[in-house]
Amino acid sequence: MIRYAIVGTSWISEEFHITSLCSDMVLCGVCSRTRERGRAFALKIGQPDAEIFTSVEGLAASPGVDAVYVASPNALHVPQCETLLGAGKHVICEKPITVRPEQLEHLQDLARRQGLVFMEAIMYLHTPARQAVKEALDSLGEIASAHFDFSQLSSRYDQLKAGGMPNVFNPALGGGAWNDLGIYCIYPALDFFGEPLDLAAQRVRLPNGADGAGAALLRYPGRQVTLTWSKLGQSRGVSQILGDGGTIAIRSVSQFQGVTLCGRQGGTRSLAPPLEKHEVMRCEARAFCDYILGREAAVPYEEAGALALRVARWMERAR
Repeated sequence: MIRYAIVGTSWISEEFHITSLCSDMVLCGVCSRTRERGRAFALKIGQPDAEIFTSVEGLAASPGVDAVYVASPNALHVPQCETLLGAGKHVICEKPITVRPEQLEHLQDLARRQGLVFMEAIMYLHTPARQAVKEALDSLGEIASAHFDFSQLSSRYDQLKAGGMPNVFNPALGGGAWNDLGIYCIYPALDFFGEPLDLAAQRVRLPNGADGAGAALLRYPGRQVTLTWSKLGQSRGVSQILGDGGTIAIRSVSQFQGVTLCGRQGGTRSLAPPLEKHEVMRCEARAFCDYILGREAAVPYEEAGALALRVARWMERAR
């Protein structure tokens, strides 16, 4: 059994804990800025015996922790992951795993030298739907275009407009729509179609300097892929991969939910059964366990790491 701790006490940490209930992991610690907040979170998720840490350094020094799920603000990922990996802990870190590609290269090299697992928490990558889409691409014929969109009105946007500075919109903490939502669009683009010839991007800047929305165009030989993302409005459409033989529609690009194959003559069929969000997250938690325990995973560890690095490089170019 893998003994793991959580860094951060937001809703995503609670969701990850739910996924771990049916995995090879057992929660043994929570790290928060204050002991009171950490204890309140542990009680909320039904883990009153979890050890509470108020610093990542203290967590890293604990011999009772094998692995760590990091869900802190983006700007803290690098120093926290470096500390944890340096202390011999396996790490799964929320996206973006780092803001700069050279940071990711450094941390991947550190993990490699330490013989540790270090992975980015990307929900869709380890789902059955992702593999189903990859297998269905050939049935689309010639693919001239694709469009991946993640536009979701932020629950924190009203707080920002009222003069507040929520973390998700705080540029000092690596906040903004590109890091938060756009990453879910560029991941499948590079995953399914490889390296583009070039990329052009435009972002909508908010008064505080963070980006609230944007679009990018990736150019390939005979093909173009468009990405759109926004925290300022709610999309009602779908992401699509369009070929002359059919279309793949994806209702949720972050979770790869509602994935259907639409034939040229109009017939449709589902490519994967629907999953609850915690079940989608369980796929990435299972992959983390598989990597640590040396079991075969749906996505090989080296492949996932190489894709994460390509994503980081192209996200940097888009900035």
